[in-house]
Amino acid sequence: MNITDVRVRKINTEGKMKAVVSVTFDNAFVVHDVKVVEGMNGIFVAMPSRKTPEGEFRDIAHPISADAREVIQTAVLKAYQEAI
Repeated sequence: MNITDVRVRKINTEGKMKAVVSVTFDNAFVVHDVKVVEGMNGIFVAMPSRKTPEGEFRDIAHPISADAREVIQTAVLKAYQEAI
């Protein structure tokens, strides 16, 4: 799996959600609405999610392994830092 593009779609200067990003894999598959969020322990990447009828949020798409999550987070945060 190679990340071939990261596009910062929207940047927010106020609030906890700092940016909305699209990530392209292998020039063949894109995931929209990946969020850069400021949490209590710093900035992190949140995968796209949907609210269930019970009121919980569930990821729509997410990495299976910690290694894959780290690759995505590193690429997204790098693109975010370059955009701001």
